[in-house]
Amino acid sequence: DYWHKLKTGTLTDKEIRKIGLPMSASLIKRERYITHATYECALYAKKYGISLSVSGGTHHGFADHGEGFCVFNDVCVASNLLLARGQAKRILSVDLDVHQGNGNASIMANNPAVFVFSMHGKKNYPFIKPPSDLDIELDDGTDDNAYLTILGKTLPKIIHNFDPDMLFYQAGVDVLATDKLGKLSLSLQGCYERDKLVLTTAHKAGIPVAVVMGGGYSPDIETVVAAHCGVFGVAVGLMAS
Repeated sequence: DYWHKLKTGTLTDKEIRKIGLPMSASLIKRERYITHATYECALYAKKYGISLSVSGGTHHGFADHGEGFCVFNDVCVASNLLLARGQAKRILSVDLDVHQGNGNASIMANNPAVFVFSMHGKKNYPFIKPPSDLDIELDDGTDDNAYLTILGKTLPKIIHNFDPDMLFYQAGVDVLATDKLGKLSLSLQGCYERDKLVLTTAHKAGIPVAVVMGGGYSPDIETVVAAHCGVFGVAVGLMAS
């Protein structure tokens, strides 16, 4: 029903307001490209070890509606395609955007083949947070040290216990202290170290990683770009080693 409404332009005003974007045929086309790009990214990751999309991370998209600037849920669509086509058996979704991926949690709630891990701001959007397989809620002002300590203790345990053969990494940069919406206090270096921790841990375990960008709302666009480029730098360094 949701897809039919998108195709026919018949979403209600309330449904459009929940998404937060003006609906148009070109927007729907763009969102479809973004969603398929994440699946293609996963296939490249399986071939080369690490692959990155310059878009994606639309984790507020649900099966039956969109919200929070997300029309479709790219990681969940890609995960379901990989599983249905026998291209993965156990998928780990690591969502480090400052906002909890409520769409990821909802869509994958009863799928034992997918483990959803979200580390996000406790007092941030969405205000109703369906439970992921593991949610770690962070207090406002959480800094580099505290953040990296929690992540460094948690991620290796998940990988050891769940034993995934594919990992999606949502590398949102709205964790920065400069972010208008984030409320956390990571520095650019801290964000880089976060990306390095995730990619290095997965790389050492031999798990392919598909990276999607997620959010970033610092007033200076150069800060957002620098933070997003950091994860590409980590990937290049790992693949060259």
